[in-house]
This record gives sequence, structure tokens and C-alpha cells, in this order.
Amino acid sequence: MNRKFARLIPAIPVVLVLGSMLFSHSCANTSTPPSGGDKDTIPPIIIGLNPLPGSVNVPRHKTEIAITFNEYVTVKDPKSIFLSPPLEKTPRYKMRGKSLIVYFESDLDSNTTYTLDLTNAIADNNEGNMFPGYTLMFSTGESIDSMAMTGTVLDCSTLQAMKGVTVMLYKDLSDSAIFKHRPDAAVKTDDWGYFSLRNIADTTYRLYAVKDESSNNIYDPDNDRIAFIDSIIRPKMIASDDLPELKKYDMKDTVKCMARKSEHELLMFREKPSKQLIVNKVRKDSRSAYITFMAQNAQIDTMWVRGFPANRLITQFNIERDSLEIWVNDRKRMPDTLHLYVDYLKTDTLGTLSPFTEHVKLVAEKTESKSKSSRRDIKHEDTTCVMKVTAEPENVEQYGFGIEFNYPIIYENFDSLTLTATDPKQRDTKMKFNVERDSLNLRKYTLRPDGKLMPGYEYKLKVPYRKFRDINGFYNDSTEVKVSLPKDEKLSSLTLNLTGVYNRYIIDLLNEKRDKVLRSYIIDADATLIFPYLKEGKYSIRITEDLNRNGIVDTGNLLEHRQPEKVKFFKLKDGTFLITVKESTEMEQRIDVAKLFDN
Repeated sequence: MNRKFARLIPAIPVVLVLGSMLFSHSCANTSTPPSGGDKDTIPPIIIGLNPLPGSVNVPRHKTEIAITFNEYVTVKDPKSIFLSPPLEKTPRYKMRGKSLIVYFESDLDSNTTYTLDLTNAIADNNEGNMFPGYTLMFSTGESIDSMAMTGTVLDCSTLQAMKGVTVMLYKDLSDSAIFKHRPDAAVKTDDWGYFSLRNIADTTYRLYAVKDESSNNIYDPDNDRIAFIDSIIRPKMIASDDLPELKKYDMKDTVKCMARKSEHELLMFREKPSKQLIVNKVRKDSRSAYITFMAQNAQIDTMWVRGFPANRLITQFNIERDSLEIWVNDRKRMPDTLHLYVDYLKTDTLGTLSPFTEHVKLVAEKTESKSKSSRRDIKHEDTTCVMKVTAEPENVEQYGFGIEFNYPIIYENFDSLTLTATDPKQRDTKMKFNVERDSLNLRKYTLRPDGKLMPGYEYKLKVPYRKFRDINGFYNDSTEVKVSLPKDEKLSSLTLNLTGVYNRYIIDLLNEKRDKVLRSYIIDADATLIFPYLKEGKYSIRITEDLNRNGIVDTGNLLEHRQPEKVKFFKLKDGTFLITVKESTEMEQRIDVAKLFDN
């Protein structure tokens, strides 16, 4: 807004100046008037502002902003009263009649354009109708910055919108800026993960998004989640109240919210720490414990427990190599404290990985004064090689029978197991099978039947007595598990024909909310995948590009300018991500993976 127009504004009565603004989407996109009854469903409306929108030369010291509504209001979320650029302390407020008075505990900067955003902050006193929001712009200098920028922040794994994230712009283009000082402009994302940074300077920036847990507008990698744009960017859009992207909408107005143009898409992730040290230790029981490291890929040279030969230790890292399980394969009585020595690369005071031997004391939990020396206090599982055998009707064809032991086993006899198929006429047939040891869990095995499983058949896996022995010297009990393929005729199947597979991908079938993986495959070539026995409902297909072939979705790294591994959800022709599966149907869907990841 130019200086001439700014000089004219005070001469016009406030009501006339704001008249058009009161009913515009940029101020308060009010919901539809009530169709009947006395209940108030109309959100509050602004009827007065001081300073006026576009004011310049606003005082820097003890600045107050008065926003007057047509009814009494209350502040629902103080954190949503957001000033950009942010100050060291968040804005304060007080109520004066129907006016909200926003004030600041420190001076504003000179020659700076500020925006005060009220999205999701205000509701009326009586019915709690939410005020859709308003953004007031003003300057402590002679002019108002005129550019704008939009975008969307999504979770890197689910691609769901991230609400309440702080989006930050930095004129300082160095990688360390976000760790050291507050941004030059900032805004919070709405319910759709959408943001619009308005009235920003026409210059180059770094763009970040931070889930700012401490509300200090500085990135803390130990607590916050982060998203970033790789390249240096410059705003292309000129700010205007007429732009749909800068208006405030009712978040339930799907059509208008989805129609907004998003210039940038940021994928939010949690960084894995780079500083390496042992951060936790737990003595699980007399012969087992675990230690956890701050960073992934812990590098251990040697490890031993005082009083036991090194070859008596059984260890297992998780896939990220930041958690290590430890078992002492020795049947003599364990001391109350195991003294573990770990020779590994630890981050020193200069931030460099250096050899270090750490003494870790693993103390057994104190039990009640009551001792288990009495026979009646000893449970059966205290003297047994405990194992769990599982098989799920819906996925036994894909995952087989699962066998997991509480402790590592030192003697095994899988050949003694029997798998029997019983046909509908009650005739038994022994089946061949193969056994695979889990690469990530040395206590877990998978038994897969040879040949195709048939509907109407019952499959029984029997484990005889004393065929497995664990590190405690205990043998297993006999057990058996029965499973049949589902018989419900209402169940359906979904077949995916995947083409354009030139890398390794993880294919997940998720539920409607995208918070649970129901079935999963890993492929590295064109494939046909079948998801049988699905109940009527909505499902989504997530495809993750697994370039390092480790079977998990890897996170990003800010300083290395590395984004998280790419995740795509299969989108139907109507633009939705949900596949509707009806009763008793055989659905088939073709997916060109290369084309999907090119978009």
C-alpha cells in the first residue's frame, strides 16, 4: 500500500473503511446463516482495527494492536496469535470489552513489515463459534513489503497434512541460520497443512518448516521435526486481498481449501541424531539386557562382560543399529550387577568420533522380599523354553507360521515339527515346509508350507516336547496351532499389477486412516501382488522408494541436504487416495510406478 493511500485511510470513518472487509473471505469467511432456531452459529466479525491495515511508521516501543469485534470473544489458543517476523517472546494479549489488545514485551525492529495472524485463535464467548482468522499487516518503516509465497507441509511417511507447523523464511542462506536465530518471516500451517506467507520482501530465501515444540522459533534437532526445500527460492506472487491463496476460509469448506494453489511442498521428518553415545541401559532379566545409542549405525569394536568369556555373549542390533540386545549364554548364577564394557566410536567434545571404552553397569531390578526359592513361587514358564507360535488366516499364505522364542535357542530340531493338512473329508496329509530365520530377530523363525494352501482345508503345525533348548538350559513344551483360510464369502481381494519398477520399492496396504500397515511386499521388478480376504471398506496403497535396500523408510538430514526417501500414495482418477472395496468382489488395479514417481 503506497504512502498516499496510507494518508487517506485515517480520514475515512472506520466502519466505512472496513465495510467491505467485514464480509470478505480475507477477514472472516463466516459460515452459512442459521436456518432456524435461536442458536447463534455466526462467527465474530471485526468492526475496528488500530492500527489500520497497511499502516506505516508504526511505533516500535510499547506497540499495541487493538482488534474490536461485534460481540464478546475469548482467546481459544494463545499460540495462534502469531507475529511475523517473530520476536524473542510470543505476543501477549488482554481483553478490553469487545476488543482484543495484542502487545509485545520487546521493541519491534526498525524498517520491518510485520503481519499479525489470528487464525484458529479466537471464538465468540457464548456459542464458541470459531473466528476463521485475519492477517493484519503494518510496517515500522516507510513502506509495506509486497510479495507472497504459498505451500503445503506433509508428513513424509503418510503424506497427511501437518497442522500447526511453523513455516520459516531466512534471508541468511547459510545452513546454520535455522539453528542460531529467528526467521525473517514465519507463519503457522492450517488444518490442511497449507500456509501463505504474505507481505514479505522481494529477495532470496531458504524455506523451512519446523514442528516447534518449544515455541522458540529456532530449530532444535533433539526435539523438533523438520522439512526444507533444497534450493534457494524467491517469491513470485504479489500479495493481494483478492488472491484466493491469501484469504481465510472455514476449514470445513473442502472445495475452497483444496482449490488454493500450493507453490511448494515440504515433507516433514524427524532427523536421526548425529552425536554418538550410549543413552540408555536396561537389565531385562538375569541373563538379558539392552543398550541404546543416540545415533544410528553404532560402531562397536569389542564388547565383554566382567567374569564371562567374550564368546558367551549373544548380541543383536536392530535394523538402524541404534539399539543392541545382549544375552549371557552361561547357565551359572548371574550376579546382581553385570559389568558390561563396550569399546565403540563415541563423539568427543570436538564432535569427532573417537575410540572409547565405556563401563555400563546393568543392575538387576530389586524384587520383593518374597523369594522364589520356594517351589510354590516358581511358575511353569520360569523353567520352560517359552515359545509363541502364530498363524493368521488372512495372511498365512504370505507370512506363513511365526515361531518366536523368549530367549535365543542353543539347540534346535525343526525337522521334528509336523505340518498336517486336513481336507473337507477329514483326510490328513503331511506337508513339506521350509524354515527361515528372521534377519532382524534371531529369536524369530518363519515356517512356510511348500505348495498352495487350499480353501476348506485345516492346517495344523505341531511342535513336539523337548525339541528346542534356550540359553537358560530349559526345553520347550509341546504345542500346536491350527489355521484355515477364511471362509467368509463376503470377503474380497485386490490385485495390483505393478509396472515400471526400476528400483526397489516397499508396497504397503494401509487402512483408511493410513496409520496401520495391513500387508506389505518388497519388490525390485514388475510384479503382480494379491491382497486376499479383505473386508468391505476403504484402503490405500503406499509405495516407498527403497534406494538403499534396507526395507524401511529412511529419514532425511538437513545439513547433508538429504530429503527422506520418496513416498507416494496411489491416486485414483477422481483424485482420491482411497480404494473402496465392496463385498464379494475381485478388484484389479494397474499402477505404473515409474510414472507415479515422476509426478
